[in-house]
Amino acid sequence: MIHRIESTLPTFKAINFKPGLNVLLADKSPGATDRQTRNGAGKTSLIEIIHFLLGSKCEAESIFKNEVLIESRFGIDFDLKGKRTIVERTGRTPSRVEVLKAETEEWPIKPSRRRKSEFTIISNSHWRYVLGALMFGLKGDAEEEDAEKFTPTFRSLFAYFVRRQRSGAFVSPFKQAEMQQLGDQQVAIAYLLGFDWTIPQKWQRVRDREKSLKELRKAASEGAFGSIISTTAELRTKVTVAEERTRQLSDNLSTFRILAEYQTYENEASELTRQLGAMADDNTIDRQLLSDLEKSLSDETSPSADDLEALYKEANVVLPETVVRRFEDVRAFHESVVENRRLYLEGEIQSARRRISQREQQMQIMDARRAEVMGLLNTYGALEQRDKLRAELTRLEVETATLRDRYAAAEQLEGEKTELDIERGQLLLRLRQDFREQSGVLRRAILAFEETSRALYEEAGSLTISESMNGPQFEVKIHGSKSKGISNMQIFCFDMMLMRICAEQGIGPGFLVHDSHLFDGVDERQTAKALQVGAETASKAGFQYIVTMNSDATPKELPDSFNLKDYILPVRLTDATEDGGIFGLRFE
Repeated sequence: MIHRIESTLPTFKAINFKPGLNVLLADKSPGATDRQTRNGAGKTSLIEIIHFLLGSKCEAESIFKNEVLIESRFGIDFDLKGKRTIVERTGRTPSRVEVLKAETEEWPIKPSRRRKSEFTIISNSHWRYVLGALMFGLKGDAEEEDAEKFTPTFRSLFAYFVRRQRSGAFVSPFKQAEMQQLGDQQVAIAYLLGFDWTIPQKWQRVRDREKSLKELRKAASEGAFGSIISTTAELRTKVTVAEERTRQLSDNLSTFRILAEYQTYENEASELTRQLGAMADDNTIDRQLLSDLEKSLSDETSPSADDLEALYKEANVVLPETVVRRFEDVRAFHESVVENRRLYLEGEIQSARRRISQREQQMQIMDARRAEVMGLLNTYGALEQRDKLRAELTRLEVETATLRDRYAAAEQLEGEKTELDIERGQLLLRLRQDFREQSGVLRRAILAFEETSRALYEEAGSLTISESMNGPQFEVKIHGSKSKGISNMQIFCFDMMLMRICAEQGIGPGFLVHDSHLFDGVDERQTAKALQVGAETASKAGFQYIVTMNSDATPKELPDSFNLKDYILPVRLTDATEDGGIFGLRFE
């Protein structure tokens, strides 16, 4: 339990607490202005002080970093595993905690005494470790940062017992912060109730792997990794083809022989091919000429004697004085012309045939030489060609290796979901076995919630703890739970159940603190019953129940045998004056 909260700030209103129910009231006086709201009275600040003194981080925006408070020491006197303990902490040096009074024999990490210091000192991270070990029986690394992922930590457990409005702790019974992950919720509640918390821990690891797998698949489908990830079937084909191409090229290179004069022979082969083509063209032209000459030769004949005689007579009539030669001379002349023409054509024919024959002989020699050169070129290769082949082989080897990696990644992606489904099934079996083994705890938790809710409402609520393929599932129901007030009472009933179970197991801080926000929107009759149930449960289970309330929200009608005044603390806060809050001053 908490005995006292104090500070070296001169205006601070130190608060002494007692066992059982403690109600800290904040008054709103008629003289309060709009600026002087009830929040300025410091009820929520009390929650922040408790967290600050019990290991919370002190960020730059923390109220303890405010220039008005940064030099002041804040202290708490409380029972730590049944031993009276007093510690102090300041915003100026939030990384260390001063231990004013403590029996440290059972502390896993002992505080150390610094030179010229009246008290022993422990780092805030080690202080959290000590608190976790002594309050909750936690074991593990001293530094929470070094702890295994998704293990219960002191801060994740403690926040259920001192819920913070600014963290969103009054949204759900199972969440001590609005941003708390499902896995952290399941691990924390399972640990506090006495179940095997390693089962939800492994479930969260499965969810993380599924999330990564889902994001990777989404990226692939949207094209970000479309060129990297395909189906295993597609990649298997690509890998097979790439491996075969690489093998063939490697074999070719292993038998590759270099011809030093490769370029010279390659040029010679090209020139021979060009000359052979030119000769073939010339032969084609000469053959066409030969055909024309042979046709002309066959057409070259002397005119007939009758034709020539008729022609001669006509010429003698028309030109009697000009035609003086005899007919025999004319015929002899024509025969001479024809004979000369035939001789000329026969000479041209022989020349064309000779040229064709000579070219064919040259072409046979040149073609034989070209075949010889091409044989060399086919048998050997150039150094430059080999280098190109080697570069191509390197490229193919890299491409093949990349395809193999993509194929392995695709296999892993396609096999991962199956493995995760199997792992979920195995975890479900483990969870069912754990629930069977811890059936007594289940029964006590269910009945504790039912008993508390029945005291508040005519129709009792229910707590359901079940197995699912997503880990342990917790659900609370109270008739009319859609309203804000009843939703808050779900949290009240859950917290009371949690305190009772933890008290039975001998773990927990030994106190429960509820901010006034828990009673926002709650019917006055339920508020009265909640305070009575809280007082009775705290007395019966042996824990301390601290409540902060606005004075105008306290119920006017109370159950019989319950006097709220017996539990109201002497210190009264008010927002009516500048010094009415817990700090005794106002600051921005």
